[in-house]
Amino acid sequence: MKSILDNRPELAKQVGDVAEVAGYLWQKGWAERNGGNITINITDVVDDEIKSLKPISDKIAIGRTLPNLKGCYFFCKGTNRRMRDLARWPMDNGSVIRILDDCAHYEIIADNPVKPTSELVSHLSIHDYLIGKGSSYKAVFHSHPIDLIAMTHNPAFLEKDKLTFLLWSMIPETRAFCPRGLGIIPYEMPSSFALADATIKELEEYDVVMWEKHGVVATGEDIMEAFDMVDTLSKSAQIYLTAKSMGFEPTGTTLEQMNELRDAFNLPK
Repeated sequence: MKSILDNRPELAKQVGDVAEVAGYLWQKGWAERNGGNITINITDVVDDEIKSLKPISDKIAIGRTLPNLKGCYFFCKGTNRRMRDLARWPMDNGSVIRILDDCAHYEIIADNPVKPTSELVSHLSIHDYLIGKGSSYKAVFHSHPIDLIAMTHNPAFLEKDKLTFLLWSMIPETRAFCPRGLGIIPYEMPSSFALADATIKELEEYDVVMWEKHGVVATGEDIMEAFDMVDTLSKSAQIYLTAKSMGFEPTGTTLEQMNELRDAFNLPK
């Protein structure tokens, strides 16, 4: 069966990277059953032949109008599909969608009529925001890192930047590779407009956002960059939780030491 990826190495590479990350999420235990979702903006690698493809679905309502997405194309994990299956068979467990000119509907154009993630309104709202601010970020993913979610069950960690500074202090790489820190959103109903809007607000300041008692959302120029930030934050959380399980409170690096690192690597203040 002919695939939209055939003879399109740039598009195949991006979808291949999604499949690779999907496998990591499953291996790490961050994507139980059909948990988690991924979308990438592939508009820049869409050619005229793809643009002429007829839809393989009816037009489907997004639920809101997103004016910056007119004519955009996305590869999306399918709803009720497993990450471990996306890793092995990405075009059977994900689909390419086209945003219609009304910016309020989409249609599936390839390879199979797999309806996108149930969190699509949050994902597309984030992409609309990123395009609107002129960002080069093309990837959005959501998953369920055990250690980071566990930390959001402690009310003390929900205070602004409390978790950011704690995780930065566990290992220097976290300050270097997640330089904008971690935003926190109080619990909202999954797949809701309220959750989408709260996420966008936090992304004004952060690249990675925690949904309290639910999971994490990360954005990046590509899916690997977004994954790496969450992976680094998770390592810091593991260091903290391991020290606590050994019976002591880890000291962490000082704010002065973190600022020295920030200045040495020219990181955001």
